[in-house]
Amino acid sequence: MIKDTPAGRIGSMVGGSRPERVLIAASFVNRVGNGLFNAASALYFTLVVGLPAAQVGAALTIAGVIGLCAGIPGGHLADRRGARTIMMLALAVQAMSMAALVLVESWTALTIIATVDQIAAAAGGAAWGALVVRVGGDRPARFRAKLRSFVNLGVVLGTVGAGLALAADTRGAYVSLILGNAASFALCALLLLLLPRYPVLAAPPQQSRWLAFADRPFLAFTALYGAMGLQYPVVSLLLPIWISQHTEAPRWTVAALFAVNAAFCVLLQTRIGSRIETPHDGGRAFRIAGLLFLVSCPMMALAAYTPVWAAVGLVLAAIFVHSLAEVWESSACFALGFGLAPDHAQGQYQGVLGLGFSTGQALAPAILTTVVLGLGTAGWLLLAGFFAALGAAGPPLARWGMRTRPQQGIAAEADGMSKA
Repeated sequence: MIKDTPAGRIGSMVGGSRPERVLIAASFVNRVGNGLFNAASALYFTLVVGLPAAQVGAALTIAGVIGLCAGIPGGHLADRRGARTIMMLALAVQAMSMAALVLVESWTALTIIATVDQIAAAAGGAAWGALVVRVGGDRPARFRAKLRSFVNLGVVLGTVGAGLALAADTRGAYVSLILGNAASFALCALLLLLLPRYPVLAAPPQQSRWLAFADRPFLAFTALYGAMGLQYPVVSLLLPIWISQHTEAPRWTVAALFAVNAAFCVLLQTRIGSRIETPHDGGRAFRIAGLLFLVSCPMMALAAYTPVWAAVGLVLAAIFVHSLAEVWESSACFALGFGLAPDHAQGQYQGVLGLGFSTGQALAPAILTTVVLGLGTAGWLLLAGFFAALGAAGPPLARWGMRTRPQQGIAAEADGMSKA
């Protein structure tokens, strides 16, 4: 029975319907594996396999770029063949490709295997989005908030496990992390067998096959989503460099900010995200996120001008505000990304959204390191204004999007306006 599985044990903590508990458990297991692998992959290929760092970076970049192209057709396939089926196939491919990485001895092999993995990841990600919509039930916002909380928790636990293995610094330890990630993909796929086989929703007659590409409000939101996604590398890339090169804060502050960011996102996601139900709610939440980033970025910049302990306190306070903004932003994107997409084309729409986000993440390191670090404090202020401007576009974009939805758009917008 389900209570004897990881889905059941996690489900006892999260409540909700059985499908909700299953998808939360599957996503949690998957992200624990991701945390194990992501923290150690680059070190394994450079230190253990012996590939030059430039070759590893090139292989992963090629794989990532090719993988970007798989999300939209993968999502469309999920809409037509069933999201659960496509996601399980993608997970099975990822389990095999991940296990094959322990056999890699050359750049060519790494590039081929990583490319297969990234294609499956993009297709599976779009199918996952479509599956979230089908599982969400009567209170989808609350379910999505719980789901993201456990996803974040899974990454944290996986990263802690990776840290223990990295401390051992042996080939066996690195291999165990890779195989652990492969096992997480396989277990995630098996857990999805516990979900109902949701029927495929028929598309309206005479509707365009690639509907998302004609949906201008959604494409505009995709661009906003990709641009606002720069906030994630602010924590993982930009702030650690700023702390080490421009502030008096000790190096352990970098580890502390990751812990604070993860903890606040886990603790606050359900409390805030469960209230953001409609696209109209999402537009307002997007604006709030932009205003919070407008506060957090100057605080991070100011840490360069304070004594050591003041710098530590300022950085930790800034990361709290930034984490709060992240929760509002992710909740807004859930409400808009799922709410503007028609039910029968959720996979295709999530593929488009994933393409926008991944493109932003690919460009982020170059933008943040050249513009923000290059300009120093002025760069941080420019970044703060950029985030605030993006956030301000949220409410009008939500109104535009709801005006252009067929039939239910007018009623939904009116309901959202009555809450304003």
